[in-house]
Amino acid sequence: MEHYDVAVIGGGSAGLAALKRLSDLNKQAILIEAGKRVGSKNISGGILYSKKPKHGKTYNVEDVYPEFLQDKPVERRITQYMLHATSKDKIFTMNLTAAHEYQANFGYSVLLNKLDGWFAKQAGESAERQGGGIVSGVHVRSLSWQDEKTVIETDELEPFEAKAVIAADGVNSEIAEMTGARAKFTPEQLYQGVKVIVKLPEEIIEQRFKIGPDEGVAHLFAGDVTLNHIGGGFLYTNLDTLSVGAVYHYDSLMTRPSEPYTLINALLKNPLVAEFIKDQVAIKEEIDKNLPKEEQLRTRFAVSKLIKTWNDLRDSYYSHASKKKLIESGKYKSEEEIRARLDSVQNELATKYDTKFVNDYVELEYGAKLVPDGKRCAMKKPYNKNILFVGDAAGRGVFIGPRIEGLNVGIDDAVRAADAVARAIDRNNFSTQYMGEFYSHSIDQSPYTRDMNEIDKDYLKIFLDAARDVPKDIIGQRYGMVFKLMSSGTLRGLAVGFANILGYDRLLPLVESEETYVQVPIELAEKTGRQVQASYEPAIPTIAQRIAGLKYDDDRISHIKVLNPKSEFMRKIVTLCPTVCYSMEGGGGVTLQHEACIECGTCAKETDWHHPRGEKGVIYQYG
Repeated sequence: MEHYDVAVIGGGSAGLAALKRLSDLNKQAILIEAGKRVGSKNISGGILYSKKPKHGKTYNVEDVYPEFLQDKPVERRITQYMLHATSKDKIFTMNLTAAHEYQANFGYSVLLNKLDGWFAKQAGESAERQGGGIVSGVHVRSLSWQDEKTVIETDELEPFEAKAVIAADGVNSEIAEMTGARAKFTPEQLYQGVKVIVKLPEEIIEQRFKIGPDEGVAHLFAGDVTLNHIGGGFLYTNLDTLSVGAVYHYDSLMTRPSEPYTLINALLKNPLVAEFIKDQVAIKEEIDKNLPKEEQLRTRFAVSKLIKTWNDLRDSYYSHASKKKLIESGKYKSEEEIRARLDSVQNELATKYDTKFVNDYVELEYGAKLVPDGKRCAMKKPYNKNILFVGDAAGRGVFIGPRIEGLNVGIDDAVRAADAVARAIDRNNFSTQYMGEFYSHSIDQSPYTRDMNEIDKDYLKIFLDAARDVPKDIIGQRYGMVFKLMSSGTLRGLAVGFANILGYDRLLPLVESEETYVQVPIELAEKTGRQVQASYEPAIPTIAQRIAGLKYDDDRISHIKVLNPKSEFMRKIVTLCPTVCYSMEGGGGVTLQHEACIECGTCAKETDWHHPRGEKGVIYQYG
């Protein structure tokens, strides 16, 4: 049987940070990842932050990866952070950039396939120097203990032993379930997020959002786009794509079930969002059926080839690096020559083949995941025997109003876990009292833990300052007193102190309500918002088209088993599954077709749920 000092389970940002830290501390570690390629199973909103807290220390991405700021495996540095209240064609906007920058070194928009792929290269090379490394395409099936060591069994490899385990296998952690470290998270403890990647050329993004080449914008949305659910939408600018998504309290969706794709569709139809994602799209005309078959085939091939040429050349023309490369290669002499060739191809398509060029948008990828609400589900003791839980697997994340942080929390957890394991290896003591409690104490010292448990009055002041133009008659009786208390520095400190004594458990039902996320934003938009008109109606893909656009390596063996097909929960899952894997059968029960599953775990609470076997299931191209 193979033996390792440490096994890290899960190849997301947290697991890779743990592997890198352990290797840098000269410890032998192996990382097990179910995906064929690291990053292919991961999805995030997402923004990766680096923080500089007033009290305590966070371990940031650049601490773990010194080359990070030089290589920049990211999309755009977010320099503007806006919150929009919506009602039909009316928009009221608040600038929350100061809140976004609060205690932050930076925040970059990221796509996890690219980001985690870069992390994997750095961490893997470091681990190999210590006799470890990354093993992808492997799914952990069970864990057991023999002589104080953990025996790990997988679907693909022979069993192997590890002295310690770091569980970074996500919000639906199988390691947590199989070891009894914690119960499955409940809808009250989770958010469901659904996201699409929208194609938009680099320089068009910069022109439309009025930003520079290394700048980006984040837009958040509340109001009628929520379809009366507690949560909201987001749009983040990437290098040459947009991440557009909707994130909602899972229990709110349970109370009033809505198909996840209808929530993202509602956001895409908003006139402001529609104008943000708008692009020029080539539409093929129907080929004359009276032509000979051979001529029809030749025409179809010629049109497809020309449209591909037009798209590729257009993307290059609006890309700083690609345009420069085309000129330096000698293929084109100048930017004007590239433009002339682009216009020529477009003209040929329009005049010779009747191709139409219309305003629309292009989706590249659809995805979904569950997100833990750290205020409600962070593990109090994030360990079990010689296993330490990090990031989503430990239920940790900072979600406070417009503040949404998960990736940086997982990296901070991972460093603390790696340090605890390295200390245990040095003393050959992997007991819960020595390793587990040390890690738990370190987690308690993290500024992120404080953020999950206490209100930061300085952050609250920044948010309230941004809301100073909100008419007080719209805020209503519930929030009027809060604003009055917070307007005074002395009273603000007393009020926040009293609120922290009460605790989040008592405050959250007051703040995270339909009134906050739906009614007040709608009234704000209707009474004080500006009017925004969309210049077109987006042709939104059906859910069947979105699923067809995803890449899968299908597994004939289902990784999910329905336990009670007639339960109320499973009846609601028929609606709430993002890829419509469930349907009602004749006898009133629920039946599963797992082939389209994107492994979000929405159904996990009342199913026997596992990740697919190694290399099987969904393969995200962007994440």
